Amino acid sequence: MSITVRVPATTANLGAGFDCLGAALTLYNEFQFSPIDSGLKITATGAEADRVALDSSNMVYQTVVKFFDRVQQSVPAIAIDIKMDVPLARGLGSSATAIVGGLVGANAIAGSPMSQSEIAAFATEIEGHPDNVVPALIGGCRLAASGIDRAWEICDIPWDASIVPIVAIPNFELSTAEARGVLPTEYSRADAIFNTAHLGLFVRGVETGNADWLKAALQDRIHQPYREKLIKGYDAVREAAIAAGAYGVVISGAGSTVLALAHQQCSDSVRFAMEKAWTGLGVGVDAKCLAIDTQGTRIINTL
Repeated sequence: MSITVRVPATTANLGAGFDCLGAALTLYNEFQFSPIDSGLKITATGAEADRVALDSSNMVYQTVVKFFDRVQQSVPAIAIDIKMDVPLARGLGSSATAIVGGLVGANAIAGSPMSQSEIAAFATEIEGHPDNVVPALIGGCRLAASGIDRAWEICDIPWDASIVPIVAIPNFELSTAEARGVLPTEYSRADAIFNTAHLGLFVRGVETGNADWLKAALQDRIHQPYREKLIKGYDAVREAAIAAGAYGVVISGAGSTVLALAHQQCSDSVRFAMEKAWTGLGVGVDAKCLAIDTQGTRIINTL
């Protein structure tokens, strides 16, 4: 039995929601799992497929192995076919798609011994934080917080349909390790209060579509001021997007993708402005108007 799993890209942090807030986007990777007589066979097609490991070091396969070890079953001989549309190391959750895709595929192969909440917890354990893997699995915009008993509490954040996420994906990478390396180890009380207030304002802003709230809410003092300098042309892209009507601009995840939020009436203008700003600096860029994926990871085919 072959199983095909589709996993959405994600954008994490969304300004003030560092390491706890993320949203699924309408951009996908697909993973097909098929039984074979023996061993392991991995193939990959699509954007940057030539950079995907095709042996046992592949992240999807490593996740499959971790799953079967957790449920105390033998790892089956398997073929994994990967179709990629989510670029690597650009802050759009490519590693989260591999982790979630591997867990959901392995769970289906094993007869579904894990519930969705158990998969979410396991994916968070593997990834180290929930902001990408949770929305990739469940869909929508999600806030994750640790509960009293250390289990994760997952909160749905309603997203007004008029608000369009626009991603500008440059042709250069920014590693998560590098992006985390520039962050301070301590923050002031003023910065902590600032981010708490703006995260709350963001939640209400995306729910209501209130333009003034959104313009203020996308500010941050925890990670963006330190990471912006790692992204060539960030200021120019941000200024161009805002001039074209965007509510604001943030770094998607750890970068290098830049995310703008805009009303649907001006989303194409914002996309074009961001693309033009980066192109003018000699940076190749792929800019897209997307939407919030509300379904999350799905098994789209079983043969």
